[in-house]
Amino acid sequence: MKHLLSRLTLAVGLAAPVLLAHADDQVKRGEYLARAADCVACHTAPGGAPYAGGLPIVSPFGTIYGTNITPSKEHGIGLYSDEEFFAALTEGKRRDGANLYPAMPYTSYHLMPRADSDAIHAYLKTVEPIERAAPVTSLSFPFNVRLGLMGWNMLYGKDLKLAPTDGKSDEFKRGEYMVEVLGHCGECHTPRGLPGAMQQDKRLTGGVLNGYLAPSLLATDLAARGWNHQDLSTFLKHGMSAQGTMFNEMFPVFHNSTQRLSDPDLAAMATYLLGDPAPAAKVLTEVPLAQMSPSAQRGRQDYLNVCAGCHAPDGEGKPHIAVAMRGNTTLRLEDPRNLLRVIEDGIGEQQFAGFERMQPMPGFADKLSHEQLTDLLNYLRQGWGGQPGELAVGDVQKLQADAPPAEHKAH
Repeated sequence: MKHLLSRLTLAVGLAAPVLLAHADDQVKRGEYLARAADCVACHTAPGGAPYAGGLPIVSPFGTIYGTNITPSKEHGIGLYSDEEFFAALTEGKRRDGANLYPAMPYTSYHLMPRADSDAIHAYLKTVEPIERAAPVTSLSFPFNVRLGLMGWNMLYGKDLKLAPTDGKSDEFKRGEYMVEVLGHCGECHTPRGLPGAMQQDKRLTGGVLNGYLAPSLLATDLAARGWNHQDLSTFLKHGMSAQGTMFNEMFPVFHNSTQRLSDPDLAAMATYLLGDPAPAAKVLTEVPLAQMSPSAQRGRQDYLNVCAGCHAPDGEGKPHIAVAMRGNTTLRLEDPRNLLRVIEDGIGEQQFAGFERMQPMPGFADKLSHEQLTDLLNYLRQGWGGQPGELAVGDVQKLQADAPPAEHKAH
């Protein structure tokens, strides 16, 4: 008996370091997966502790608040088992059985394997517990009846199906998982119907979010806006490339997620989005002023008055201050709303990878008349965006009327 106990003690002693190493590896892997899944962005209030919740998420049905997912037993997920965490992540089911609102992207996470969910949970158990309740989501009737989400989930909860990848490279398959499941890119870049569900037949063709367009991520549309594999990988890694910088809702995605991903994973995401092989990126030739419409020609002076000081007279931009207009992806969008919003709202100071910064861009909503704003948009879009059409003042006014209230705009 004594020999048996000795052998058991020895076996446990030898196994302990292996088990600890496995647990440590799982936590490290979970931290990376949590970054890839961008958990911190939606579960951290501005100026708040990471994962402590409180971020207001504006939806067509009301404001939904990100929950506390620190290991607090009273306010967070400290009492969740791995099984319960997996149900929350992939089915939108809380520990108490209530349904989560689909602002939580379980509609994409439902394809996440259990091992990845367990790893994320193992990591979240190691973060500092924050003993603070997040604001309670309170929507108007009938959206406040969580029981109604049972029917919604039956219809739309597992709508996302990955396309067959037979014959595709391992890099393409990894990119599909990173984009479609962990990164849940379709949640913003796919239009939604009346019940708030993603229109899967229009997947990744673009969607409007708080007055801004999350543009199409289809390979042909990316290539039409000048994207190639290297530039797209660089954009995800550094938040900036020859096509411009990340701003609005994408800046937190870069800041909290993509800049911390491995180069192979970023390359895989670019491969999946652009296809393998990728379509050739469209190269634009600058349009001479004399060939532009009368409105665009007038807009040249408005550009010199309010834009050229930072973006340079010939649109080349200034390092660390302002992006170039030449080849800028926002100017190349057929839909002008993002360009309009940026001109009117401005962009806050942005910190990118390393020591790279971009100075704040002021908004000009109160400095340009409707006619001046229309002329400026036409000049930018025709001169550097490759857009042949001309906007009328009424087109711009309609987009202005569609703008969300100031408190709903992202900063």
